[in-house]
Amino acid sequence: MHNNNKFALVLLILVSFASNAQTVTPPPPPTGPPPPGFPIDSGILILFVFAFLFGIYKASKFSKKSVS
Repeated sequence: MHNNNKFALVLLILVSFASNAQTVTPPPPPTGPPPPGFPIDSGILILFVFAFLFGIYKASKFSKKSVS
């Protein structure tokens, strides 16, 4: 009879651990909208012009290198 009490106690402890392990915590509250980033509207045309000029420079440097 003493073994049945130990078995029941161990079973009760294991069931309580299993039930506590399955509790679901609520999700965190939603955060606000992200802060605005840096505007690139004012300098985008200048960026494209410099990129185009740099591309022409690299292409001419490559063509001079392959000719000689």
